[in-house]
Amino acid sequence: MRQEVFMAGMGGQGVLLAGQLLAQAALEAGLELSWFPLYSPEVRGGRATCTLVIADGEVGSPVVGQPGSVILMDGIAVDNHLNRVRAGGLAVVNSSLAGDEIKRDDIDLVAIAATDVAVELGSEQATNMVLLGAYVQASGVVEAQAIEDALHRVLPERHHDYIPTNVAALQHGAQLAAEQLQ
Repeated sequence: MRQEVFMAGMGGQGVLLAGQLLAQAALEAGLELSWFPLYSPEVRGGRATCTLVIADGEVGSPVVGQPGSVILMDGIAVDNHLNRVRAGGLAVVNSSLAGDEIKRDDIDLVAIAATDVAVELGSEQATNMVLLGAYVQASGVVEAQAIEDALHRVLPERHHDYIPTNVAALQHGAQLAAEQLQ
């Protein structure tokens, strides 16, 4: 098994946190991985990306030209990176910020109004969790429970009050992905 996922969005959307959670869950599942975060130096409005390669064997490099999966958190990320997904791959897209006119016939596309869902759950900051839950459901790379468990290890204790909202967002994203992929 080998899966590559590339995540992209605006700084502050939780791209790097989503990557950390997925990395932690994969490590705890006994998988090998590389995690390659990249962010621009702007205080606000900069771009953030994260590449993970997860495998049941050695991972040689975190650099992936055409990933098998992407999680794209806004319209700029879709414009810049949707074309990178290799044919037969998976794209999980925040249609709240990217619109509904996303077209690729050669990949599985899960378009979720993640920002709208997160706001309904009480925290726009949980948008990344909605998308991560959808990705985990669609890809099967790790168990959903592993991501929920990783929240306790990755988030500082002062942020543990947000865990119930994050878990609800993960579960809601997974449910929406399952409905789309039926």
